[in-house]
Amino acid sequence: MSEHSVIVDKLVKIYGGSVRALNGISFKVDRGSIYCLVGPNGAGKTTTFRILSTLILPTSGDAYIEGYHVVREASRVREIISYLPEEVGTYRNISGLEYLSIVSKIYFKGREAEEVLERGIKISGLSEKDLARPMKQYSKGMKRRIQVARALMILPKVAILDEPTAGLDPVQKAEIRRIIKSYSKSYRTTILLSTHEMGEAEDLCERVSIIDKGYIIAEGSVSDIIASQGARNLEEAFLKLVSR
Repeated sequence: MSEHSVIVDKLVKIYGGSVRALNGISFKVDRGSIYCLVGPNGAGKTTTFRILSTLILPTSGDAYIEGYHVVREASRVREIISYLPEEVGTYRNISGLEYLSIVSKIYFKGREAEEVLERGIKISGLSEKDLARPMKQYSKGMKRRIQVARALMILPKVAILDEPTAGLDPVQKAEIRRIIKSYSKSYRTTILLSTHEMGEAEDLCERVSIIDKGYIIAEGSVSDIIASQGARNLEEAFLKLVSR
């Protein structure tokens, strides 16, 4: 078996015949690692993730999740991934506990479903009191924690998280990052996430691809990219790369 959980090879996506969202990007993700696709809004991160999640088709190029081609073997890919979009709502009139319970029973039965629910509760970090409340009463941070729990609790082979901390305050961002790091350490699931915050990538990711205007302009460990640009941090390295 390949050491790579995700392989992206010369992926191109053109919308409407002329808008090039991706321009032949390639990268590989080691199994059990946290890998970041880093770049500004509109760089192509969400398009990449929607292709990997089998929601849209590439114009050309190939991508594989755990050896399965995302186009030719899409049904197999869907069985082993979870996907958290940047914009995702919650069911207003049911509690967080009810929602996580429904998710657990969709994927598992009997004792396994109970174990998955227990894991989701733990990942969410929400109190028993909060979990019993209808989700229309939740803050944005609480809703995001429930959705991150939903994406991770089923133990996918690959979890694809698109801007998991988008729109949250600094305290909420730190809590979501803590949840992701703790989960990755505990279960060694491959996590592929996107962010436009360079500090977040430094905190979370073992390797990164920096993407801008549909091109990958740098790829490697955070420390190697910083060193290659003679920069103090990833943000400074990114600014040097995009200014060329």
